[in-house]
Amino acid sequence: MHEYQQIMEAKEYILSKTTVVADTAIILGSGLGTLAQKVQDASVLSYRDIPHFCSSEVEGHANRLFIGMLNGKQIVLMQGRFHFYEGYTLDEITFPIRVFQALGIQNLIVTNAAGGVNETFKPGDLMLIEDHINMVGVNPLIGKNDERLGVRFPDASHVYTRKLRELAQRVAKDMNIPLQKGVYCWTSGPIFETPAEIKMYRMMGASAVGMSTVPETIVACHSGMNVLGISCISNMAVGVLEQPLSMQEVLDTTEHIKEIFVSLVERIVEEIETEK
Repeated sequence: MHEYQQIMEAKEYILSKTTVVADTAIILGSGLGTLAQKVQDASVLSYRDIPHFCSSEVEGHANRLFIGMLNGKQIVLMQGRFHFYEGYTLDEITFPIRVFQALGIQNLIVTNAAGGVNETFKPGDLMLIEDHINMVGVNPLIGKNDERLGVRFPDASHVYTRKLRELAQRVAKDMNIPLQKGVYCWTSGPIFETPAEIKMYRMMGASAVGMSTVPETIVACHSGMNVLGISCISNMAVGVLEQPLSMQEVLDTTEHIKEIFVSLVERIVEEIETEK
């Protein structure tokens, strides 16, 4: 579990650089960092300068925190995240969520690039995450619980907030953006999954598979935040198509879909209402 004093140190550093009155934070996944270019009047902080933050070495993650205006609302935005396969602990991966909690953030939008397990999906689809499956076998809430951060046994009936999912669906329909729905499966990586594993995940009910998002979502749930998750289906999982997988394919697909993705998230932020 996170050290409360470390959370406060990161919070105070951020507040020493800028004023934060935002209700919503966004985490941008692989290749989706262009949304940061839309943030106006932004204070931009390097992860390396924020106490106890880590930095990702993965391509497509810029390691910068933006605090600024998006469609008339102040947001906090992570241009890149940390991954379990990089060797970071789950405490390190989810530390920014604790800082967001300390800053008063109530809504978290998590995004990622994911492999399509549902055979009706195609690269370039956007998928609304309805639920997730944790296949890694570890959990960021293991350890001594600090009641200042959340309850010992949080409910996971609706980790991805129904009201935000309904908002995303309505906005997508209004904008004529096709939006798939499904279950996201978290695996450790960095190796892509085997055909047998993908077959198993499909039988378990997974629609997409990826190497992030679930740890942050669990901690956001523990923190009492509303969560919205969106996956960019960057490639079809192995076994669906007869071709090898590569990180370049992920980046190429997100480059193609980025304008649609950015416009959807912008509109959601504009219309989001903080649940009290």
